[in-house]
Amino acid sequence: MKDIRILLVEDDERLAENVVDFLNEYHVEVANDGLDGKFAAMDNINDLIILDVMLPNINGFDILKSIREENIKTPVLMLTAKSELDDKIHGFDLGADDYLTKPFHREELLVRVKALLKRSGSLTDDSTLQSNNISVNLNTHIVTVDDQEIELNGKEYDLLVYLMQNKNTILTKDQIFERIWGFDSDTSLTVVEVYMSNLRKKIRNSDNDNQVRTIRNVGYIFQDE
Repeated sequence: MKDIRILLVEDDERLAENVVDFLNEYHVEVANDGLDGKFAAMDNINDLIILDVMLPNINGFDILKSIREENIKTPVLMLTAKSELDDKIHGFDLGADDYLTKPFHREELLVRVKALLKRSGSLTDDSTLQSNNISVNLNTHIVTVDDQEIELNGKEYDLLVYLMQNKNTILTKDQIFERIWGFDSDTSLTVVEVYMSNLRKKIRNSDNDNQVRTIRNVGYIFQDE
């Protein structure tokens, strides 16, 4: 499930390393600073955000408030050493989805993470993505169009999965680039257009010729008709 992306904003580096180890079945990005965490959260490319409250520069409550004001609906699990009811109520009022008080058990973190991913639709019990005549098996990475298997390279596969997991939602080129290639990639943003063109050719037929639409000057949308 490395195609599921989790942002962990936690200034305790040792705890952050432990959490990454706990969640090794997912792709986990770590920010140890409130400002870095806010920028990473604003990218809106994550399936889940695990957000500490007490952070350098910007606290978790302010980060949560900022992303919700931008209509970013990514599920947020708050981590805090505080157990006061008022703090929890404040977090929920700002748009937190769940709260976990430190210290916590590994098993409880895993359960809460899976519950939030399932609630948002990022993680399902069904290992297959299906849209019209396109099917993707997330376990075997087999992709079929009209029941005919097609060959996709690694990034093409990742791109198709990302599009299908966000069907009927506009994804900007920047979002796609950072999700698939990563902010530190040596390649340029134009790689998105190249891979999108290749993907369209491979999944195209008479029934889904326009399933992946270009939104001019914005990005792309995978339409589930």
